[in-house]
Amino acid sequence: MKEKIELSSQKKCFGEEQSARREFLKTSAKAGSVALASMGMASVSIIGGGGIFSSLKADSKSSSNIKSNGLNEALSGKEIPSFDYAANSKEWKFKYFSFKRHPMGENDILIEILYAGICHSDLHTVSGDHHMAIYPMVPGHEIVGIVIAVGSKVSKFKVGDYAGVGCMVNSCGECEACKQSKEQYCTNAKTVFTYNSKDVFHDNAITYGGYSNNIVLSEKFAIKVSKNAQIEKVAPLLCAGITTYSPIMFSKVKSGQKVAVAGVGGLGHMALQYMVHLGAEVTCFDIIDKKDSVLALGAKEFVNVKSTRFKEFSNIFDFIISTIPYKYDINDYHKMLKFGGEMAIVGLPAPKDAPKLDSQEFLWQFQNKKIYPSLIGGIKETQEMLDFSVENNIYPKVEIISIQKLDSVYKIVAEGKADFRFVIDMKSLS
Repeated sequence: MKEKIELSSQKKCFGEEQSARREFLKTSAKAGSVALASMGMASVSIIGGGGIFSSLKADSKSSSNIKSNGLNEALSGKEIPSFDYAANSKEWKFKYFSFKRHPMGENDILIEILYAGICHSDLHTVSGDHHMAIYPMVPGHEIVGIVIAVGSKVSKFKVGDYAGVGCMVNSCGECEACKQSKEQYCTNAKTVFTYNSKDVFHDNAITYGGYSNNIVLSEKFAIKVSKNAQIEKVAPLLCAGITTYSPIMFSKVKSGQKVAVAGVGGLGHMALQYMVHLGAEVTCFDIIDKKDSVLALGAKEFVNVKSTRFKEFSNIFDFIISTIPYKYDINDYHKMLKFGGEMAIVGLPAPKDAPKLDSQEFLWQFQNKKIYPSLIGGIKETQEMLDFSVENNIYPKVEIISIQKLDSVYKIVAEGKADFRFVIDMKSLS
């Protein structure tokens, strides 16, 4: 079997404008298509032969090489080697780890991961706070990278495209929830989460996440990322972005409303930006002084929950979103809602820190004030969120780190002192 790839000159690609580069990649990818059906394997389009990959590496900040990214294995229909950092216990200590991802199928894409965000729920998952932790565990469900191989039936992506992966990588596709693109609520209980989850579509293999050099998944669960995106800031949008965007859209937040964010961390500062963009007047609450940061992002007021000012709010907000990941009193915020107001809860504290909700205090308000939980968003809405964010220049505030700093960064996130989202540069993995 032999690839046939033609290049006039590798040097021509290096200094050209973005549009010319992408046209070059498109042509090269078509030239590099290899049919494997006669061998009983999925056919894939690849970047191969060294030259094309070198051009891509120079322009995309690609972090590794063809062999370590699994292209050779994808071409052969084999399991794909992956190199990562994993936790081996509930302690926040990470070590280098390697394993193999499932072979590429005809509907799959192989992504070289460029950046991965660190979510507060990663801490809880490693610690086994929400459900059983399976070790070794490779966290990470905020992923962005570049497509380096596509299956023969893939139509959504081509080699050289940017792609993102959020909190889930598959679902049944047949139940009412899935048909409505609410895959996170799959009623057949077949949602496959990006890590620490049994992949029912691949022999119940345990999924491994984005603290890694690559990932393979169905194109249906990958998100298209515009070439115009600030790529180093995209990863957190795949969780923090959609987790807050979804309830804000569900509750139809609009211009002129008075709204609030309870807990202004990685999720909260995204909610703040979305609602400011929609024209709402935003008040932010937190136990740590973040006044300067939230005012710079467009908030009207910052209130420390330990201050006397916190107790002055009552019957004022049209909408409140709580991203708080620790123990707090929901009633404190519920009473702040106007008649007919809505409160969305997206923070996921550990059971030992379960929020308090006094039913008597709740019932005796008698004002049709609503409370509801929300979990990320479906694939369709996630794509909508990402397009909206990039178009309107709404991004998380991030600090780029090397993967070797995971242990210390987890402690900073746990203390609520992150400013506001840590993102791992996967070049540091090599």
